[in-house]
Amino acid sequence: MLVGDLYQLAGEILFDANRYTDASHCYTLAAAAGREASHFDLWACALTRHAFIELSERQFMSAEPILAAASRIARRGNDQLSTRHWVAAVQAQAYAGLGQRHACDRSLAEAEQVHGLTGTIQNGGWLRFDGTRLAEERGTCYLALGRPDLAEQSLRSALEVSLSPRRRGAVLAELAALSADSGDVEQVVQLGTASMALAGETGSGYIAKKLDGLKPHFAPLMKDNRIAELHDHISALQRTA
Repeated sequence: MLVGDLYQLAGEILFDANRYTDASHCYTLAAAAGREASHFDLWACALTRHAFIELSERQFMSAEPILAAASRIARRGNDQLSTRHWVAAVQAQAYAGLGQRHACDRSLAEAEQVHGLTGTIQNGGWLRFDGTRLAEERGTCYLALGRPDLAEQSLRSALEVSLSPRRRGAVLAELAALSADSGDVEQVVQLGTASMALAGETGSGYIAKKLDGLKPHFAPLMKDNRIAELHDHISALQRTA
């Protein structure tokens, strides 16, 4: 158990530093530790974190079978824990990336059932899902599915609660993408700059990756010097993340 805990923690640190190969190795070792100990929740969580690497690289087809395996394993775990609900929330992102709207909605609905759990549903370490991130996750899914009104509603809702700088920076980046799609240059610059400030403050490669995902949304706006400058700053940030 302790070995699995340590490898998952190391994997999270490496993932946020964009050291995906090293993070993948740690998650593989954490999953093996969970499997050998027949600790199904730990095993499922390690697989889910491994799938995050594929999602970050937009390799949704690769992430989907990893998450399917995590879901099967989670159902063999402690049904008082939120493991299966967290897996469902992450599966929703994979389905959204694949354009599978109905599957995404089903997974989000399953994730919402976390609110029906009572008692200690997570351990604060390798399992931290308690449903408070669902607004952000819905926003991410709706953005990928091309449902801007729902995406903005969810992301704005996420900003109304206390977020870590890392999570806030990611939400701001996704709101900037929505603003770019609607042609609102002022909002793009404001939100993108705020997200970049948080990336610099935290040194988070996760925020930097979210910001890098903004650049394709800039294409119709690149004649505006402010957008071109923001594009260049994001590229520079990604190179140093």
